[in-house]
Amino acid sequence: MANLKDTQNERDDRKIAIDRVGVKNLRFPLRIRDRDQSQQHTVATVTMAVDLPHQYKGTHMSRFVEILHAHGRELTVASIAAMPKELLARLNARKAHVEMRFPYFRAKRAPITKAEGLLDYGVIFEVNAEGEEIDYVVTVEVPVTTLCPCSKAISERGAHNQRGVVTLSVRFRQPIWIEDLIELVEASASSQLYSVLKRPDEKYVTEAAYDNPVFVEDLVRSVAQKASAHKKIKWFRVEAENFESIHNHNAWAVIESTNKAES
Repeated sequence: MANLKDTQNERDDRKIAIDRVGVKNLRFPLRIRDRDQSQQHTVATVTMAVDLPHQYKGTHMSRFVEILHAHGRELTVASIAAMPKELLARLNARKAHVEMRFPYFRAKRAPITKAEGLLDYGVIFEVNAEGEEIDYVVTVEVPVTTLCPCSKAISERGAHNQRGVVTLSVRFRQPIWIEDLIELVEASASSQLYSVLKRPDEKYVTEAAYDNPVFVEDLVRSVAQKASAHKKIKWFRVEAENFESIHNHNAWAVIESTNKAES
């Protein structure tokens, strides 16, 4: 085995460094703390990468997977946070990147009948390391309902509405629950989404959305206002995209800001 050629360590003379190289779309079990139920189990889609100096031909792909599996058959937030520095040491890199994307489920009760169903949200944990510096970003992808204020104002009967997705990314001063971020977004929409709705619930949701019309601009501003006032959040980026029901395009808006208020 000692005589096997190590091609990755050969020299490359093109003098072009690579920003990120590694493994992507690797699925792995994940255990995450859950504010509602103590914890839940899900499956993460994993990306792991490092930078590669210009003089090296390649990186050692197997080492990424070895580091992942060294944490056992199930990941936790603590193990995810530790991985970038392990990558730096194991691959002699200056920068490391770890990203975990996974579905996160909440049990939600319908507003009137209280019928219960599970609703899934997208969550992303992203950890970057450069030397001793660690950058941690949490992202939630929250489906919502929006009703058009213009349509309501100009129409004698009804108003067009649509589903949309709000993507909220945060850096934080103190740990923050995923559920807190989800609720912050849902409180800014015309209506929440539910997986189970009976007729009394459908009536309530329809009328609630009609009473609370929001443009995509209103939506990102409302989320930004709440995120700016949240003492645990030190930076955020909110993006809203409405899947328009009467147009051949989506409506879209983004706000990014750093909170200067102390915790």
